[in-house]
This record gives sequence, C-alpha cells and structure tokens, in this order.
Amino acid sequence: MSGQSSGRPPLLSLVTLTIAVASLSTAMYQGWVQTRNLEIVQRDLARREQVRSCKDVIEAYFDVKLRIGLIADAATGSPPGLPDPVVQARMAVSRFGALGTYLANFQGEEARSRYTALTRELERVMGLARTAPGQSGMEALFEAADGLFYGMNEDCARSARQT
Repeated sequence: MSGQSSGRPPLLSLVTLTIAVASLSTAMYQGWVQTRNLEIVQRDLARREQVRSCKDVIEAYFDVKLRIGLIADAATGSPPGLPDPVVQARMAVSRFGALGTYLANFQGEEARSRYTALTRELERVMGLARTAPGQSGMEALFEAADGLFYGMNEDCARSARQT
C-alpha cells in the first residue's frame, strides 16, 4: 500500500499553485495601480495646460487694453516714430481671441459663447477708442469687457482649484 496515493495532492503542488495565484493577483493589482497613475498624470497635464492658457489669456487681455489705450492716445496726437497703434491693437485682439477660443475648448459651449462675446466687445471698444477722451474715458469703454473678462478669469480660477 505504500505506492498508492490517498487522493490528496502533494504539498509541493499546493505551494506552487498558491504562489502562481499570488503572482497573478499581484500582477493584476500592479496593472490597475499603473492605469490609475497614468490617468492621474494625464489629468494633471491637461489641468496644467489649461492653467498656462489662462495665464496667457489674462496677459493678452491686458495687452489689448494697453494697445487700445494707445489708440485713444494717438487720437489726441501720437509721438512720431511709434508703430501704428491700430495695427498693434488689432493684433492683440486677434491673439486674445485665439487664446480665448483655445481656452473655451476646455470649458464647453456656454464658455465659448461668453469668450466670443468678449472678443467682439474688445473689437467694438477698439473701434470706439479713437473717439474716447484719452485715458480718462477708457474705464467707461472697458466696463462691459471688464465684466466679461471677470467671468473668464473666474473660470480660470475655478479650473486651477480643481484637482
């Protein structure tokens, strides 16, 4: 009877099977953790790109305000040798519109329409700047644009706070 098995698997087979199951479980867990880490990195990169775009669009807005102010100053008499402020302002508004459109791609349709309205308002202000009474009338000209810009800036601040 020493050559007959009792129907129980040998201990070595059980140990081998246990190690294989543990290895498979560990590999599956590591794959899941790696996938989660990749998702976190991708979200972080997208958020960083959006924050960088917010910085650029804020910078562009104030550039537009400066250049439109130059148009108002030029209407009262521009010093010779300066580049045409209208061309500079148009370029600044165009850059702002491009950055706003790019930023709106992260926000949705409502933001896209608000950002487009802001660009159109800046174009309107640029057209009125020639008749503005110098820097004193600029605040009144920019009142609506500043309100729209405040909403854009709030969108940027909200997205920067998200994790």
